[in-house]
This record gives sequence, C-alpha cells and structure tokens, in this order.
Amino acid sequence: MAVMATHVITGAGSGIGAAVARRLHARGDDLVLHARDAGRAKELAAEFPGARTLVGDLADPDRLSWAFSHQSLPDRVDSLLHVAGVVDLGRVGDLTPKSWRHQLNVNLVAPAELTRHFLPQLRASRGQVIFVNSGAGLGAHADWSAYAASKHGLKALADSLREEEHANGVRVTTVYPGRTASPMQAKVHQQEGKDYDPSKWIDPESVATTILMALDLPRDAEVNDLTVRPGR
Repeated sequence: MAVMATHVITGAGSGIGAAVARRLHARGDDLVLHARDAGRAKELAAEFPGARTLVGDLADPDRLSWAFSHQSLPDRVDSLLHVAGVVDLGRVGDLTPKSWRHQLNVNLVAPAELTRHFLPQLRASRGQVIFVNSGAGLGAHADWSAYAASKHGLKALADSLREEEHANGVRVTTVYPGRTASPMQAKVHQQEGKDYDPSKWIDPESVATTILMALDLPRDAEVNDLTVRPGR
C-alpha cells in the first residue's frame, strides 16, 4: 500500500490488533484506533504517538452512529481492520440471550455497522476491509455455539461485502487464525478449566505478518480467505 496509508483498527489494545498496529505505526502509516471509551482511547494514544482515536462501544452498535457523529472521522481510509472480539463459552442449554446478544453485537453487528460508516472512504481510496475471524468461523464445537455463530455470520458478512464492493475496487479479506497467544486465549483456557501455556499457540506477530501480506499485495490480486494454524 502507499506510504502514509490510513488504517482504522479495532482491537488494537492487545493481541493480534496490537501487533498489527505496532507494525503499521513503525512503518509510518496513519492510524485511527477504535476504543470503547475515553479512558481506553487515552491509553492507545499514549502507546501509539500520533495516532488518532475513535470512541464507541461495539457492544452497543445501535449507538455507534450517534457516537461517531460527535467525533471527526478520517477523510481518507485505506483499510478497515476488524480485530476486536469477545468470547463467552457455554452450552446451548445454559447460554442466556444476554450472552448471545453480547457476542453477536461485538463480533458481527458492530463490524457491519463500522463497515457501513467507512464504505464511502474505502470506495474512494479503493481500499481494503480485513475481518479477523477464527477457526470457529469455519466449524463449531461443543460449548462454542454463540461465539461460532457470530463468527460464521462474520464470514457471511465478508463474503457478501466482497461481491457487493468488487466493482468499486474494495478488497475484502477474512483471516481465520487458530488459537493465538493473547488475553482472549487466556480467558478461553480459564473458561475451559485448562492451564494456559502461550508457547503452544501462534504468536500474534505471526498473524500480523499474514495480515500485512494481504494489505500489501499488489492491486492485481486479492486474498479472499486466509487460514492460519499453530505450526508447533
């Protein structure tokens, strides 16, 4: 991508999102980092000097439009990276509507709403949307129903968007990482009642490498789907 491209990133506070933000920041690109509240925005601004922040609660997608109307959105957007996500394991017989709604809102409805907001800028720049999905977006296991449903939905969102925006020059990529060493993975292990050893799982930097590869690919090609699995 061009030097000083502008990237809007969710989930830049930890894990894969932080790794991607560090790499793009280090090479001099312009970052717009989403934060759920003003306190988190202040932390991100301190961690990434020069980056702009955008505040809105992904758990309440109905209010994102209102929140953004009170902030200045970037005029140019070269990529929108959906990395933020939440997971709450549980059996279908135990999960409440609140748990379902929370995961669907953060993992699916909010990305759709963010994409809607930034599509005009992405069309103008012939930019790219990257959805960081999950292995759970390709297959569902016991205790993963709500999370997997949200990620299966995210795949559908990406596939539809790709067809809709291809003629506008907007590329759409979905990345399906396997288990990655991150705070989310630590929480999953806790919910599973298992000991967490980050050395067994993918380093977020390795997933960031695949995301940058998709971003930097010459314009005559597009990575549609990219599955990344633990290599050890």
